[in-house]
Amino acid sequence: MTDIAKEVLLPGAVGDQPRPGGLKPEYDPRLANEDLAPLEKQTWGSYNIFAFWMSDVHSVGGYITAGSLFMLGLNSWQVLVSLLVGIGIVHFFCNLVAKPSQVTGVPYPVICRSVFGVRGANIPAIIRGLIAVAWYGIQTYLASAALEVALLKLFPGLMPYANVQEYGLLGLPLLGWACFTVLWILQAAVFWTGMESIRKFIDFCGPAVYVVMFLLTGYLLYRAGWGAIDLTLGDVKYTGAQAVPVMLGAIALVVSYFSGPMLNFGDFSRYGKSFAAVKRGNLLGLPVNFLVFSLLVVVTASLTVPVYGELIIDPVQTVARIDSTTAIVLGALTFTVATIGINIVANFISPAFDFSNVSPQKISWRAGGMIAAVGSVLITPWNLYNSPDVIHYTLETLGAFIGPLFGVLIADYYLVRKQKVAVDDLFTMSSTGRYWYRNGFNPAAVIATVVGAAVAIVPVLWTTGPGMKSAAQYTWFIGMALGFGVHALLSRRK
Repeated sequence: MTDIAKEVLLPGAVGDQPRPGGLKPEYDPRLANEDLAPLEKQTWGSYNIFAFWMSDVHSVGGYITAGSLFMLGLNSWQVLVSLLVGIGIVHFFCNLVAKPSQVTGVPYPVICRSVFGVRGANIPAIIRGLIAVAWYGIQTYLASAALEVALLKLFPGLMPYANVQEYGLLGLPLLGWACFTVLWILQAAVFWTGMESIRKFIDFCGPAVYVVMFLLTGYLLYRAGWGAIDLTLGDVKYTGAQAVPVMLGAIALVVSYFSGPMLNFGDFSRYGKSFAAVKRGNLLGLPVNFLVFSLLVVVTASLTVPVYGELIIDPVQTVARIDSTTAIVLGALTFTVATIGINIVANFISPAFDFSNVSPQKISWRAGGMIAAVGSVLITPWNLYNSPDVIHYTLETLGAFIGPLFGVLIADYYLVRKQKVAVDDLFTMSSTGRYWYRNGFNPAAVIATVVGAAVAIVPVLWTTGPGMKSAAQYTWFIGMALGFGVHALLSRRK
């Protein structure tokens, strides 16, 4: 094999560079299957990446997150600046993390083998997989709540079955169980059909929410008038220098919201036709799309005050107030579908690849996804979502690892390896392979991750410490910076 075929170089028009593709006989079965092997064809264009981000943003969680930024006590222009800076950071880092997977055609856990070693890559894979399982369950629960609104409007007689005291099991009423089960099965069915069907599904989800959002905004404008629009939801509490820490917190909130899908974005960028196409999709899907969506959110939320007499930042509850059964059902179902979209792209596909990476011989991509789906039920996500303490000490604790994992990957790929990856060596357990390191583990990457996570997790657990409450907002940045710096330092000292 020539050196060009063995190594993938990333400068310039990388899409035209030759690279190996497909599952090869010489690949070790302990590291490879059809799902993890380099893609032979990459077919996603800019719109598909754009639609991916629309599906990620256009959900109940995205709506509430965007609306919450305008309730921090800042002027509207300060919120918009914070929003643009935050999403600009996400956009920059997504382009960085997209490149290695797009060029090699391998998913996130496989590209991590070049960083952590062919065995050590299971460390980031399992961490990201566990986070995704928890959020998968929570998002399924949120989508089922939207479906429940539609069913109760259509069939008021179901109301007793929505009472957890009368018909409850493990903290969820019978109707809630029915809605959760329907959505659980529907998501699994969409996932089971494969990535091409998922691509078509997310191509539909994002635009569908835009249609409903514009219709909802138009309805509220008709009721309240243009003069009722207020881009500041609540009183302005911070001005001048006092506003700076709040703005920084808002920026951190935006980055934290996207930290999960940002880390494993390689699972999707690997399908891109070219890196240029991925970058165009990221530009449309992140800064442009997120700004338009956020403005729609704040306009819609501000109009709920004159129309309904109170501020409502939950789109499902806003839709439920409309005096039309058809509109309520259509709106609720649309947000249900949108939440399914984000759940599949952010919390189903990631653990599918991650768990398959642990044991490719026994766990296929579909099997990995179903492990995540079953796990999401076992954690009873409705109880997790309703208990802030549990969320704080589980999801945020695991989330503190996302920053270091991201920092280590970027440092290794751009500084240590100078954008070179020996693709075939990602699939060999030979001690002579480039990514064998020490018994399959790269000590530098492991140490950097542990150091970054250990420091980042302190503010999450020690909330009463001096300055810890403020520092907790920046755990991703703390962990990312430490992971990046420690890994770069240890790798260069070899």
